[in-house]
Amino acid sequence: MIAAMMIAAVTVKAQQAGETFLKPMVGATLATVTNNGNDMKFGLVAGAEVGYMCTDNFGLTAGLLYTQQGAKADGTKNNLEYINVPVLANVYVAPGFALKAGVQVGFLTKAKAEGLDFKELCNKTDFSIPLGASYEFSDFVIDARYNLGLTNVGKKEYTPSSNKNSVIMLTLGYKIPF
Repeated sequence: MIAAMMIAAVTVKAQQAGETFLKPMVGATLATVTNNGNDMKFGLVAGAEVGYMCTDNFGLTAGLLYTQQGAKADGTKNNLEYINVPVLANVYVAPGFALKAGVQVGFLTKAKAEGLDFKELCNKTDFSIPLGASYEFSDFVIDARYNLGLTNVGKKEYTPSSNKNSVIMLTLGYKIPF
């Protein structure tokens, strides 16, 4: 364990002001919809982010991510799929380690449960606040985020109660400077 930490510390790359990069990323989600007694559902996430380092310790990223979300309710998987656009501020509190927060808009592409399409019952856009942390080593980036949903998933006339997305996301990315 100590040897692995020493190797990781040696391969951490320092951030530099003015650096721009593309970061393709893939990973997994654990998602649910709040206030309905739902269980979490496993999903996938894939996409890319572009980033710019404003200073050695502060950077901005914007991305385009395909994200599987939804929930399990009474043994049924409610599958929601979004194209999410996160915009994040990244504060590097140690070499290679960043805390991040921002805003995200999502565009619903699919809403199905057991072959039944219920997209017309859902809001087409989803706003959330992503909060997380990442660790970089040798241009690889492990990123963990929680997306706190602000928008009701269902349209008000169909679901009067508050039912917002709640998503945990873990990804692995690779930084390509340009």
